[in-house]
Amino acid sequence: MPTIRETYLGDLRVECEHIASGTKIITDAPVDNQGKGEAFSPTDLCATALGACAMTIMGIWAKKNGVDIVGTAVEVTKHMSASPRRIGKVEVIFSMPAKGYDEAQKQALVDAVMGCPVKLSLHPDIELDFTFNWAE
Repeated sequence: MPTIRETYLGDLRVECEHIASGTKIITDAPVDNQGKGEAFSPTDLCATALGACAMTIMGIWAKKNGVDIVGTAVEVTKHMSASPRRIGKVEVIFSMPAKGYDEAQKQALVDAVMGCPVKLSLHPDIELDFTFNWAE
């Protein structure tokens, strides 16, 4: 059984439905590629998936080890390359809350992120830049 069903709506828009939950999102081509830029582009979703997966994997480690990461925020910046048109670089900046993490916890959280399945699935030509800002 498929995981996702997608329907082309016209005018460079696609409706994507997560079959198990019925959740739907719309994608739109970006302004710099003939679209209206009124929704996530497919490459935006790829970069979004990287940030969300990294936080999820971090959350799995934190839950298993009794570490509170509630309030962690991520900012993701996607940079496109022109020829061929593709994602060239993704910057992911983690803002960690002031929860008194020790050095071992910090390293374990960083290591968890480095094992993110989306990160490991992306082409090695895509530059990935992860930054961790630890509030004290």
